[in-house]
Amino acid sequence: MPGNVIKLLGISGSPRKKATDRMVRAALEFAEEKYDVETEYFSAKGKDLKFCIHCDHCVRTKQGCIHKDDMLELYDKMEWADAWIIGTPVYQGTLSGQTKVMMDRCRAVVARDPKVFMNKVGAGMADGGDRVGGQEPALQAIHNFYIISEMLPVSGGSFGSNLGGTFWSQDKGAEGVESDDEGLRSMRKTVRKLIQTAQMVKNASVEDK
Repeated sequence: MPGNVIKLLGISGSPRKKATDRMVRAALEFAEEKYDVETEYFSAKGKDLKFCIHCDHCVRTKQGCIHKDDMLELYDKMEWADAWIIGTPVYQGTLSGQTKVMMDRCRAVVARDPKVFMNKVGAGMADGGDRVGGQEPALQAIHNFYIISEMLPVSGGSFGSNLGGTFWSQDKGAEGVESDDEGLRSMRKTVRKLIQTAQMVKNASVEDK
C-alpha cells in the first residue's frame, strides 16, 4: 500500500561496536528482508551523550535540552520513526549507562511536546555474557520508558521472546550474537510483532483521517 512504509529506528546503547551493535543491525536487516521498511541506525559508540542534570531548562522553556550534543541527531531520528528498537548490553544486571542516558534525555522533547512519541511502537533487545544475566530487567526498564513516553511496547510473545529479544553473547562480541540461535529466534519474533503492530497503528491512523 503506498505510503504504508514503516520507518524503523534501531538504537544501540553500547559504547562498543560488538555484540549489541550486531544484534540491532541484525534486527534491522531482518526487517528490511521481510517487510516494507525504511531504516535508520544510531549507536552510542563515540557519541557525546551528557547526563540529564534535571535542571528543568526543558520544562521552563519548552525549547528542548540545555545540552547541545549528539542527542540532537537521535531526537530527529526518534521523531522520524514509526517504530523503535532499543538494544542494550547488560551491565551489572540491567541496561547500560549509555542506554539510560538516552532514555533520560528524552524528557526534553516530551517537555516541549508531550505527545511527540505517542503511539509509536517500541521493542527492546538485550545481550549479556551470561544466558541469564540481567536481560529481562534491562528489557523491563526499556518497556517502562516506552509506557511513560505514551508509546506502545511490544515483545515477541510467549515461548521464547516474552519481553523482547534476548541474546547470550558469551563475551564473544558479534560472533557470539551470530551464533546464538535462540537469541536470533527471539529477535525475529520481536521484529515481526513490532512491524505488524506498527502497520496496524499506521493503518488505523489513515482510516481516522
